[in-house]
Amino acid sequence: MTSRISLPLALCLLAVLLSSPACKRPTKRRPGAETKAKPAAIRSVALTPQPAQARATAALVARGKQLVAQYQCNRCHAGSGHGTPPLAKNCVGCHAEILADRFPPAGKVKPDVVAKWKREIVDLTMAPSLTSTGARVRRAWLAKFLQRPHDLRPKLSATMPRFVIDAEAARAIAAYLAPQAAPATSAVEGDLRHGRAVLAAKGCMTCHTFSGLPSPVDATQIPVKLSAEATTRGIMLAPDLRHARERLRYDTLVAWLREPTKLKRDSAMPDLKLSAAEARDAAAFILRAYLAPAKLPTVPARLPLLKRAVSWAEVEKKLFKRICWHCHSEPAYARGDGGPGNTGGFGFKPRGVNLASYEAVASGRLDDKGERESLFRPLASGPLKGVPRIAAVLLARQREVSGKPVPGLRGMPLGLPPMSPQDIQLVESWVAQGRPR
Repeated sequence: MTSRISLPLALCLLAVLLSSPACKRPTKRRPGAETKAKPAAIRSVALTPQPAQARATAALVARGKQLVAQYQCNRCHAGSGHGTPPLAKNCVGCHAEILADRFPPAGKVKPDVVAKWKREIVDLTMAPSLTSTGARVRRAWLAKFLQRPHDLRPKLSATMPRFVIDAEAARAIAAYLAPQAAPATSAVEGDLRHGRAVLAAKGCMTCHTFSGLPSPVDATQIPVKLSAEATTRGIMLAPDLRHARERLRYDTLVAWLREPTKLKRDSAMPDLKLSAAEARDAAAFILRAYLAPAKLPTVPARLPLLKRAVSWAEVEKKLFKRICWHCHSEPAYARGDGGPGNTGGFGFKPRGVNLASYEAVASGRLDDKGERESLFRPLASGPLKGVPRIAAVLLARQREVSGKPVPGLRGMPLGLPPMSPQDIQLVESWVAQGRPR
């Protein structure tokens, strides 16, 4: 059987054959004439964002924005793109208002109560803003930090909480906060010895820590005039410089050292009037100086149970009402919001853990099936097997800051320093004694 080709198809085949190099006549060129190769069409296509890729990126950024709202990042951070929450849900903002004597509005709380709050506020007094995050930090570092937060700012008591964020969610949030892909990093150039001298002369160690250096940089005074408030803010928000080599690109760091407010308008970093050469050398030292391996704190030894009597009143006063109250409070007291550990928040679903009263603690928590279980039930497996849950979460926080998180267990207090061994000893002793009133 003879195959047949239609006329249109035959014409198309003829056109292809005539356009191929083998079917074209050679072009005569004048001797010595220069030839210019035409740019291949594929080059311009490669530089043009593909529609499918652009749509995927837009979807990732949109997902990240939704997750930032879900995790309620604006309760601590400004610049999240979601506005300022009401004062009752503004963790850092509320504390700042109290400490600045701007609380309560319209005198709704008695002055003596406010004075008591002011004396007791220690944590969550300030947090870095998310303004221009993409202009400053590497997107890959940010995604990694969201999943495995560590103590980035040693002078700030609170750290980034350990949320339930998988790799996909972390990538989406990082894409939203840093939407522009970072350009290739230029080579690090600079005199490290002079860079160290610049850090000393400009008083950088007044605010910053630089852990891992064999010998510390001199902590001289900052050669610019700052208010007491600005100095305190700078000290609290200054990161440990050892993390800069993961967080920042060399060119970004140079620009930051020269004009920090150009990259972040609300920066706590003062303009130190560095020359271009000083900024390059300082950046080179920060990114290339030899550092000893990071040292994490060791897990403290558990103390033996107390032989003296421990009452609910003592545990409530020293621990639950002093530290745990904000996240595990009575909803009726806080306008229906019992905190992320009770009625939910920060991406956590409601667990019903209310530490506001003896009866509330005795009511337990909601498990993954939504059923009530006791806070005093010992864990069935893991490194804290046999420890009552209410004490195990406190011990788990010690392990988290030591780089040894307990699988399936969130350390408490969330995002704050671990309780002392003596505090945990108090809770364990109270439970062991039968939880007396």
